[in-house]
Amino acid sequence: MTAVPTLSSLRQRVIMPRRHRPDLWLLMATAGLVALGIVMIFNASYFYAQDRYGDPFTFIRKHLVYLSIGVTVMVAVSRVRLEWFERAARPLLLAFLALLALVLVPGIGVVHGGARRWIGFGPLSFQPSEFAKTVVILYLAHSIARKREHMAQFSVGVLPHLIVVGLFVLLIGVQPDFGTAVILVSVLVFMLYGGGARLTHLVGLMLATLPVIAFALVHWPYRWKRILAFLEPMRYSQDIAFQLVQSLIAFGSGGLTGIGLGESKQKMFFLPEAHTDFIFALIGEELGLWGALLVLVLFGILGMRGFRVASRHPDPFASALAFGLTLVILLEAVVNVGVVVGLLPTKGLALPFLSYGGSALIGTLLQVGMLAALSRMTG
Repeated sequence: MTAVPTLSSLRQRVIMPRRHRPDLWLLMATAGLVALGIVMIFNASYFYAQDRYGDPFTFIRKHLVYLSIGVTVMVAVSRVRLEWFERAARPLLLAFLALLALVLVPGIGVVHGGARRWIGFGPLSFQPSEFAKTVVILYLAHSIARKREHMAQFSVGVLPHLIVVGLFVLLIGVQPDFGTAVILVSVLVFMLYGGGARLTHLVGLMLATLPVIAFALVHWPYRWKRILAFLEPMRYSQDIAFQLVQSLIAFGSGGLTGIGLGESKQKMFFLPEAHTDFIFALIGEELGLWGALLVLVLFGILGMRGFRVASRHPDPFASALAFGLTLVILLEAVVNVGVVVGLLPTKGLALPFLSYGGSALIGTLLQVGMLAALSRMTG
């Protein structure tokens, strides 16, 4: 008696007939960024760690631990099958909504630099918002694939996604983490547009965010000060624009070829915490324009290979997922670079793979692992 094929078995045969090796260009670009990150984090944090903690290896030691965890996660996730990602979308959505709410609870959420963004476990802590970005993309890809025939309807294609992502944006925004909230809104708009939502609906959505932005500027006056620093950095060079001005000085000092690896003057306490959000300025100073362009080229390769997976994958969910994962990595890189070179107002976003930060590094390597898993099915 011939067995009747199930829907999952038919999908496995028709949609995913064979599995290839993961995209090597994607992994090589990631490896290049990670390797440069190791060098530059140690280079940028050496004097700062010695001065603050009496141990110049404090940050690089932690970074290598985070990197080991991140690479392990990336390798493990790169072997996960597509249906597992689909099954995890809704449970993870609920779990991270709960975690983002817990961040705001005194005694559970950990405060650093005036922001409550972390959950602590003894000496360890992690930042749920860094992983919530991936969870939101999983949800959007799953929902858009299911509703792709009706995405042009506002009540189906836009409103449900706006409500769900809006909850994440609200919980992240009050931490406050305005940069991540902006990234999530941007991902929402691009993924809905790619999924078939009407442009007029999305333009209306973006216009509707203007009152929210105005409220944020009034409720948190320091955000307005950041805009002033962006518009007139030299006027506020000894105050709110100090970090931006020092970043521009670093790029000016680096010129075309840089002043040499390890020779930075700005990292000597002029550029505050150069190993985090402004590490690209240090690259510009020590490695010059060529070093900065190398970073941009590596991100460009990663982006092209990620979008290639999205365009070639036959499964609508996988295609949307690959698009969203690639998009969020590139958006964060563009925003960070734009801030560091003075093209965007200052936001607290790390440069993927290169800035110091455990949750950010592990979260981004998780995204690359998912892209690698999807690339196995496209050849």
